[in-house]
This record gives sequence, C-alpha cells and structure tokens, in this order.
Amino acid sequence: MTSRSASDLLHEARSRERNACIPEAIHGYEAAISTAERNGERAVLAEALRRLAVVLHHRNESARARELCKRSYKVASDMGNDVLAGEALNTMGGLALRTGAMEDARAHFLQALERGGQSRELRARIEQNLGILANIRGDIEAAVSHYERSVESYLATNDEHGCATAYVNLGIAHTDLRQYDWSDSYFGKSFEIAERAGDAHLQGMCLVNHAEAHFVRGRYEEARRNAEAALAIFDQLDSRADKSEAYKMIGMVYRETGRPALAESRLRTSVELAVSAGSVLNEAEAARELALLMQAMGRNQDALTLLNTAHRLFGRLDARVDLVHVGGKVSELETTYFDVVREWGQSIESADSYTFGHCERVAQRALAVARGLVLDDTAQTAIRLGAYLHDLGKVRVPHEILNKPGPLTREEYEVVQMHPIWGLELLAAVEFPWDLKPIIRCHHERYDGTGYPDRLRGDEIPVAAQIVGIVDVYDALTTARSYRPAMSHEASMAEIERCRAWWSEAVYDAFVGSLTAAAPPLDTRAPSLHAVTIRTP
Repeated sequence: MTSRSASDLLHEARSRERNACIPEAIHGYEAAISTAERNGERAVLAEALRRLAVVLHHRNESARARELCKRSYKVASDMGNDVLAGEALNTMGGLALRTGAMEDARAHFLQALERGGQSRELRARIEQNLGILANIRGDIEAAVSHYERSVESYLATNDEHGCATAYVNLGIAHTDLRQYDWSDSYFGKSFEIAERAGDAHLQGMCLVNHAEAHFVRGRYEEARRNAEAALAIFDQLDSRADKSEAYKMIGMVYRETGRPALAESRLRTSVELAVSAGSVLNEAEAARELALLMQAMGRNQDALTLLNTAHRLFGRLDARVDLVHVGGKVSELETTYFDVVREWGQSIESADSYTFGHCERVAQRALAVARGLVLDDTAQTAIRLGAYLHDLGKVRVPHEILNKPGPLTREEYEVVQMHPIWGLELLAAVEFPWDLKPIIRCHHERYDGTGYPDRLRGDEIPVAAQIVGIVDVYDALTTARSYRPAMSHEASMAEIERCRAWWSEAVYDAFVGSLTAAAPPLDTRAPSLHAVTIRTP
C-alpha cells in the first residue's frame, strides 16, 4: 500500500482544523511533519510546523507554539524561501500579539512584510495583523486602512475566506467608530462566508464581536445570544482566550440587566480562563468589568482590589507611551478608581448630615494645595484618592461619639483617635497603584509632635498627609458640626494661624496661597474665636 504524501496529510489536517476537529488536526499536522522530515519535503515541513503552532497556541501551549514557529522559520530560511519565512514571522507576530507583547509583534510583522511581501496572500494577512495592532494602539482610522488593503489583496487572489477574516476586523473597527450599520454589514458578510467554508473559529469570532456591537447599543438580548453561541463554538475548539472573551461579554450583559450573581459567575470564569490562557489583555479587561460589578453591588474593597489588578496588567501591556489604546484603558480605569473611592467616602458620610460632602471638599482643596507645591501627577492622584478615604476608619467609631453635641471624654477621644488605624485595617487586603495608606494613617499627625496615632514629628510626616490634614482642619472649622456652628473663613484662618506649628512652613504657605485667590465671604454668624474647639476626628 502506498503511503500518503506529506502534502496530502497537511491538506487533510488543515481541513480538520477548519471543521473544529482539533485532536485529529494535531495528529494530522504531526504526521505531515514526520513524513516531510523523512522525505526531505522542506516546504511542507515549514508549513506544517507553522500550522501546528497556531493550533497549539489556541490550546494554551504558547511556549511550544513559539518553538515550532522558530523551527518553521529556520527551515524556510535554510531553503531560501522568503515567502515561507515571512509566513513564520507573521505567525510569530500573531503569537506575540495575543500575549500582549506589542513591540515584538510589530517587529515580526514588519520583518514578515519585508521578507515575504511579494506574495499577495501573505501581504493580505500581514496588513490585517498591522490593522489589529493599529486598533490596539487606538488608531482606528489607520486600522481601517490596513484592513481595507488586506481585503484588496484577498480579492486579488480570489480568497473569499481571507476576506471574511478582514471583514470581522472591519466590523470591530466600525463598532469603535460607532458606525454600527457598517459593523452589522461586515459581521454579517463574514459570518456567511465562515459558514460556507465550515470555519468554526471564524464563526465564533464573528459572533462574539458582533455581541459587543449589540452591547454598546444596549441590545442586550442580542448580545447575550451571540456571545453564548460563540461560547459553544470556542468550547468545542478548547480556545481558552476566546472563551474568556465570550464569558466576559455574557457577564457584562447580566450585570447591565440586573442579574449580579450570574454576572459575577461569568466574569470570574472569564478571568480564570484568561489567566490559564496567558492572555494579559483579556485578564485586565475582565478584571475591570468585574470591578464595575463590585462597585454596583457596593462591594468597594473587592472593586478596588480588582481595579488594582487591572491597572497592574494594563501597565504590563503599556510597553511604550504610544500605545494609546492601552493608555485610554488605563485612563478609564483611573476614572473608575475615583468613582469607587468617592462613593465609598460618601457612604461613610451618608449617615451624618453634618459631614456629608466633607471628603469631596477635602479632596478638591488638597489637590489645589498639591498643585501649589508643584507636586507631580502621581502625587496629586494619591492625595486626591487619599483625601476621599482619609476618614474610612470612622465607620468603626460609634455614632453617638461622632455626633456627640458636647465635648468628648478622654475615653471617647481615645476611641476617635483609632480611626486612622482602623482605616488601614479596612484596606489591608487592598493594594493601590498610588501610595494612599500613609495619608490615611498620618493625616492627624502634627509637625510639632502632638498629633496621633504615632506622635510623628517634623518631616517624619509625609507631605501628602500634611496637606490632607490642614485641609481637613479647615473644612471642619468652616462647616457646621454637631458640637458647634460653622465658622467664617476669616475666623477659621485665624484659628489655623494659631495652630500653624502643626504643619511644615511649605505646606502652610501653599495652603494659604490656595485660598487667597477666592476666599469665601465672611459668615457674621460665626462664634467668637475664644469659644472654638478644633475637633476633626
């Protein structure tokens, strides 16, 4: 009996891959590799190595996939075949792209274009990958141009299936541009071709990306149906990164339609799958979506923990400043940080009409002082967030002590003095990208050593904590409290001048300078200065 050729085995394996028969496809590629090595069919060997790499990458065997691609490139280079060498480089770029190594991906794509760009088929795929890279960087118009050039090359070679993959990406780009009729059209055309070709993975990609287009338009039921159909396909293919994307979309739909338990289950599965697939971008995005759910459920500590995870992961992707798309995601993430922290600060105050709005005012005024001291953006962000959370520990102080109309007893004041430490205990499991915890612990320390809880003195007290501390005192004086009415701006400033030894000269001067330009009008109803007690627990 005549043994089958390596070329036949490769063709059959490719067909099985497209029909989602992955174990059979792997077996077929391995047989093609073995036969090609034995018979010295180096062109078939290079292609079989590359195709097996793609399949294994989808099965989360990225390290082995990269080694197979390197072998494919070496075989092609040794035989002087620039097109096959370009194919291997293009696939290596795709592997790098999926794991968030953007600069490696770009280098591989450009090298592939230089090496094998004379092939229209290869040029079409490289243009498509460069479009994906442009999309990740946030340059959607450039991405559309790359995708359209990819379609032109596919059409020139009568490659309908190739056009379908480019159509998916055009659908994604037009969704980002909010050109939804165009995106619907491209997703529809791609899905029809994928169905005819029996390409299960491409059908899944059409469905999950069309689900996102439906989601941003508020078409939640259509989004859920598409995402679940995509999940069924990706489950069959055992493609974990793609399953992560489908689960994320389903979780987002459940979150937006008021089904938090289902949303949490799906989003946590998305995170787990992304981790197991080594997909940093998917993990970061799923963590952010889960954080938004925690925020909506009032689970602020969980929300902040997840936001920190997402921030760290996006930071790993932000290898260059020009990754605008990642930068945009980080910017959105930091906005969510502020929202969660602000809401948490407000929830602390919500039961006390006397202090409601205190954290917001302290945050805004502390930011003005920080700018007066010309602190950098990172320090300003830390001060603003620290100001929102500086009184977090008050939730453990009994209500009757916080709202006592008269002077506190020594025992009561000792309880109040615990709130900076209690605040840190509540945040023990939360790590921040910014240094907030010293602000929470030290905002009641005084430069002359008479503060609490640690009796720090002088420059032992972080500048950020001093800034929040002086603004905290000013706000306490100028607003009505349970134990006294509000003081005028002028009387408050006189009291702060009397206590100026509590802060460094630089912080005191910056605080005064921040208020000089727009001092509030005098409040003639304020009590006399000698009747005032500064109580800013």
